[in-house]
Amino acid sequence: MGNDTIATPRLAATVMLLRDGGDGMEVFMIVRHQDSNFAAGALVFPGGRVDPEDHDLAADAAVFAPRERLDAAAAALRVAAIRETFEECGVLLARTRGEQALVSAARLREIEAAHRAAMSRGERTFGAILAAENLVLAPDTMVHFAHWITPEHVPKRFDTHFFLAAAPTDQIALHDGEEAVDSVWVTPANAIEGTRAGTYKLVFPTQMNLEKLARHTLSAPAMATARDSRVVTVVPKQERAGDGKRLMRLPLEADYGGELFEVTNPPSVRGS
Repeated sequence: MGNDTIATPRLAATVMLLRDGGDGMEVFMIVRHQDSNFAAGALVFPGGRVDPEDHDLAADAAVFAPRERLDAAAAALRVAAIRETFEECGVLLARTRGEQALVSAARLREIEAAHRAAMSRGERTFGAILAAENLVLAPDTMVHFAHWITPEHVPKRFDTHFFLAAAPTDQIALHDGEEAVDSVWVTPANAIEGTRAGTYKLVFPTQMNLEKLARHTLSAPAMATARDSRVVTVVPKQERAGDGKRLMRLPLEADYGGELFEVTNPPSVRGS
């Protein structure tokens, strides 16, 4: 790739699973494997690229309900977000067809025992699992929170949409032991403080979205605010301060509390 060539960003989706704990709202985060091709060793939200099958499933009314008023691209993002959350932490935002409640913990254990290993080996698709178990996805449980596109100067770029979702109360989130080597439920404030103390490593988009989420102490108000807010696309622009510090400029209307932010970690390639 020549120096003047700008890489096309790959579409991706990530989910910020929320629950309310003794110290307030917590978000589920995983630690990437040190050999991961993105954000190695970093604390991130479950997520990944949108696959061709995600587009196929988004167009299939039999597995994607309710459609609400989502266009094809928006529907595919939500399919990818649900699939990645199931793959990476075993939480499934889906219902048995004809039922209102999300799948129970007992039902989920049966689904995982029957399919998750084959899925991780690439021997079974997400769509095949949904068909075999008579499941429909539950995109209505998710709220669009943010949209970040990797800066143009980065050779590997992602076009990532962030979603909030309340974690099903009886499902247990746990890292997969492959792409993710650890996991934690943590308040946004504690995740940020842990980074300053050296306990965690956060890439810039993750930190900024944690700081925005930290304005809330409970999950319901956080989701309500996101539902009523306009998502503004963020393409960070790198600048240098007079003292040599690296800064990122964000659009003020994206509501991150300012325009210029100091960056201490390397730029993210996906930013989940």
